[in-house]
Amino acid sequence: MSNLLFETIKAASRISDKCIVFFSGGKDSIVTLDLCARYFKKIHVVFMYSVPNLSFQEANLRWYESKYGIKIERIPHFMISEWLRLGTFRKADFSVPIVSINDVYNYARISNDMWWIAAGERIADSIVRRAMIKNSGSIDEKRGRIYPVAHFSKADIMRYIQYHSLKLAPESRWLGHSFRSLDGKEMLLVKQYYPQDYEKIRAWFPFVDAAIKQYEMTQNEN
Repeated sequence: MSNLLFETIKAASRISDKCIVFFSGGKDSIVTLDLCARYFKKIHVVFMYSVPNLSFQEANLRWYESKYGIKIERIPHFMISEWLRLGTFRKADFSVPIVSINDVYNYARISNDMWWIAAGERIADSIVRRAMIKNSGSIDEKRGRIYPVAHFSKADIMRYIQYHSLKLAPESRWLGHSFRSLDGKEMLLVKQYYPQDYEKIRAWFPFVDAAIKQYEMTQNEN
């Protein structure tokens, strides 16, 4: 693994000795958190949940809290506001205000008195992500963003995780990635392997069974 991959985090740690880390539990965010824990004197870690207290997510969060001796702040994912307002697998509630990612960033910055925010975006993620990071650089001073793994390949990410004995999200064994949506295939697998957590999801989104039925119908058609 080239030492050049670590130039972003080294440069960022010379600009400031503290930062906020947005941690999803996915592979890229795992490496981002580990790099920030190694190079910054102080970090505040934020996890955005779609449904609170899912056992597989909590197990992963507790593992990283223990590893780094930190407390990870759990907050609602900004997308929940849209799901609740527009009625995603539940009745719509137009009294719910729409929350943006910038609202979340502002909250995190004000409540922790920190400016820099690190997360796991990579150039290889998509054409849009490549253009964004190419334009701003892996340290975006104007927006206060740091992309520590911007130039990592997927293979680099996996080598880093293996070398440092980091823990993948437990649900990735079944989903192929960390939990991230109410997609039918994802819900079917959660229902199969984490039935109690599926009931927690249903408590928030009572009509989520429809996502599974739609997925199964599509599979039958194919």
